[in-house]
Amino acid sequence: MSFLFVIPGPLRDLTGGRSEVRLDGHADSVRDALTLLGNDYPKVRDRIVTELGEVRPHINIFIDGDSFRDVGGLSAPIRNGAEILILPAVSGG
Repeated sequence: MSFLFVIPGPLRDLTGGRSEVRLDGHADSVRDALTLLGNDYPKVRDRIVTELGEVRPHINIFIDGDSFRDVGGLSAPIRNGAEILILPAVSGG
């Protein structure tokens, strides 16, 4: 299986400046896919997931355009070739 992670600007320094990361491996769920990402880029995973294994509240993850929260959370199934967009919330004034 292969997955394409789209990495936002604030996290690119943790992927060597890469805006996209394609990873091969087996993943049945969003949680599994994030584990694959964490195997190669542990600092990125630490910015996305808490010590308890939950996605940080200010992070949005879209799987093929759908919010992971709307399709089953971390347990949501994921297809081979899925595009996973990681999007931190932006705030300011």
